[in-house]
Amino acid sequence: MRLLRLALRSLRREWHLPELRTLAASLTLAVVALGVVATLATRIERGMLANAAELIGGDLGISSPQRLPDDYAAQARQSGLAITRGAGFPSVAFAHEQSQLLDVQASDHDYPLRGKLELRNAAQGDYVGHGPATGEVYLDHRALVALNLKAGDHVQLGGRDLRIAAELVRQPDGGELFALAPRAIMNLGDAEQVGLLGAGSRARHRLLIAGDPAAVARWRTWVQTQSLPQGAELITPEQTQERMRTAFDRASAFLRLTALLSALLAGVAIALAAQRYARRKTNEVALLRALGTPRRRVLGLLLGTLGALALPASLLGIVLALGIAQGAWVFASTLFTSVPVALPLAPAFAAAAMGVAVLAGFALPPLARLAEVPPVAVFRESMARKVRRFDALYVIPVAVALVLIWSQSGSARMAGILAVSLLGVAAIAALLAALLLWTARRVAPGAHPALRLGLAALARRRGMSLLQATALSLGLVALLLLAIVAPALLEGWRRELPADTPNWFVLNLQDDQRPGFEQALAGIGGQQLNMLPLAVGKLTGINGHPIDQLSFKDERAKEWADRQLRLSWAGELPPANQVISGAWSGPQPAQPEISIDTMWRDMFALKVGDTMSFSIGEGTIDAKVASIRQVDWSSFRVNFFLLLDPAHASELPHTWIASFYVPRGHAESLARLSRDYSNLSLIDVDALLDRVREIVDRVSHAVRWVLGFSLLAGALVLAAALAASAAERRHEAALLRTLGARRAQLRAAAACEFALLGLAAGLTAALGAAGTGWWLGRAVFHIEGFVPPLWPLVLAALAAAVVVMLLGLAGTRKVTRTSPMRLLREGGG
Repeated sequence: MRLLRLALRSLRREWHLPELRTLAASLTLAVVALGVVATLATRIERGMLANAAELIGGDLGISSPQRLPDDYAAQARQSGLAITRGAGFPSVAFAHEQSQLLDVQASDHDYPLRGKLELRNAAQGDYVGHGPATGEVYLDHRALVALNLKAGDHVQLGGRDLRIAAELVRQPDGGELFALAPRAIMNLGDAEQVGLLGAGSRARHRLLIAGDPAAVARWRTWVQTQSLPQGAELITPEQTQERMRTAFDRASAFLRLTALLSALLAGVAIALAAQRYARRKTNEVALLRALGTPRRRVLGLLLGTLGALALPASLLGIVLALGIAQGAWVFASTLFTSVPVALPLAPAFAAAAMGVAVLAGFALPPLARLAEVPPVAVFRESMARKVRRFDALYVIPVAVALVLIWSQSGSARMAGILAVSLLGVAAIAALLAALLLWTARRVAPGAHPALRLGLAALARRRGMSLLQATALSLGLVALLLLAIVAPALLEGWRRELPADTPNWFVLNLQDDQRPGFEQALAGIGGQQLNMLPLAVGKLTGINGHPIDQLSFKDERAKEWADRQLRLSWAGELPPANQVISGAWSGPQPAQPEISIDTMWRDMFALKVGDTMSFSIGEGTIDAKVASIRQVDWSSFRVNFFLLLDPAHASELPHTWIASFYVPRGHAESLARLSRDYSNLSLIDVDALLDRVREIVDRVSHAVRWVLGFSLLAGALVLAAALAASAAERRHEAALLRTLGARRAQLRAAAACEFALLGLAAGLTAALGAAGTGWWLGRAVFHIEGFVPPLWPLVLAALAAAVVVMLLGLAGTRKVTRTSPMRLLREGGG
């Protein structure tokens, strides 16, 4: 308790010192940067789940090929949950001697339980409604155009005449963001009455529930203990969330990258401030040791002061992080419409713990080293500054930085890239600074007086100059990554989804229909046509062993082995595919070959050279794994897990699948195309594209928020690095002023010193940011052809030299204006 009082008294007495204030500000900033992003990420994750519930129309559900037993609905009602029943099936609608295949959903009046059913008609305009009444139906715009109908007209569906009560604008749809055919919603009772849901129908029944989260969780647990009917499966928000997992993973990676670099910047500032604080405390510690204070007690006093500083700084960081996260959510929550998501507290407290770990890791080495100052240092200052060639304590900040990178990156690959890049930048900065010092000794004697003084100052403080150059380089590379490279990566991500990204898919295209379809598509302004054959088969064996006799660690393998597979073939490697192992098949391989994507490699533990057997139609094919591909599934092009070589596959029974782009407002042209090719299934993915583009925009805004914290952290690093040698510079200035040096000469010398230091750090940072950005763009964000903006980085390096020079001059201005006698008294004290 006495030691704690001494620590608090010491903190109160020394709070005016800039080193302690820098320590507190750096810790607060680290907690804020990590806390804001962690809180937002957690909230967004919860928002995704809540938003997914709006997409499926309920909190949870069951889908089954036959009507579910009443027990499931009864159990939900007993738990106080609301329920709605429905069924989905394809059916043909007739009107005006025209027909159109529709994707029909039959629902009761309670549908939907979550989300909104958006409708439009002449009487009410746009409005939100529920399932249609008996004798009514809702048709979407594509269906109305295809049948030349409008709201209020009648259509025959399932042999019954129904009135079109409204145009269907948007609906919760089980998480399916696209449909195989124009959509319709009819009354569940009508569908049952006309026999559309009877035995032998192609309907898939659905039961959705919604209510208190705890009750939903209990019902889910109960369902999982039951034996579901054959072919039945749970409909969960997590499944819907996975449909855009790639986009959200990238978004999370960007946010984590910015927060991580901010925290590392704050760590560098903490290390420099702690180093300077330790040097200032040297005489006081030596006096305590001379008065008989044990080393352990001295270390306890130093750590107690640090702890007393860390507690209020961490609490302030938590409050600021929660406040800023709440403000940022006002903007970010528009991504999730009106979904209420409570402010999570745990991420901010976890960020505070990580911030304290950063403080301990970066500040402990110099303070622990300070406790070892011998009592004789009271009389001989050189004893206090005895430096070891290697001190194991300085492994601690490196270890803390690596652990922080690992924990916050969320990716082993990103962690490795950042760790290697930052260590490389530190090594290059130290080498470049050493080269600068070596040059200074040889150039200084014949240089301009101001330059000679500046070079001599760098050479005299060799160790401090190396430390400053390394710290400045690490701070600047983080700032350049955030200010220049991260926006370029975001722009590269945005360019992956240009305005003419394929927004339609077509299935079941026959060989003889291809020329006519291509011509008709060009006639309505279709672009970016990408077409591949599609064959349906089943995996029967691997390396000569029947598939049903093999066991795999991955739980997905059994499910994929039991289902029908879609295979294709291509003479050239399709866009958005990259071979990462093996080689792409030549035009005429001696035996059948296949290329698999990384998911199949991992799922079935496959490697190049293995053999896979398939049954396709009435035949079989044994193909050797020739290559493994990394597929960009977010490209919205036609992609396949399995690609055979065309020489051995072109005669297999197949149809064609294609993707293409058609500008908005061509519903009538597409409807006419659908009528001309009635066997085709047109799939609209505009909604999914809009969603992904919205995510990119929201991430861009979030990155700008965190960038503000990072710039502040960078300013702290610059201030701490330039202040690290302030005491020595004040003493030198006093001596030079006493010897007759003018203020202008001292300012010119300081300008040369800081400009050289800033130029070395800036060039190193620009090189490191360019290399790290290129590596991250290719290996983590998978942005094809990404090249870091080189000229902005070069200009930023030159600007860094100017900024460091100006900051250095600002820091030495007070020194040059103070009288030599006062400086000598302060320097002696």
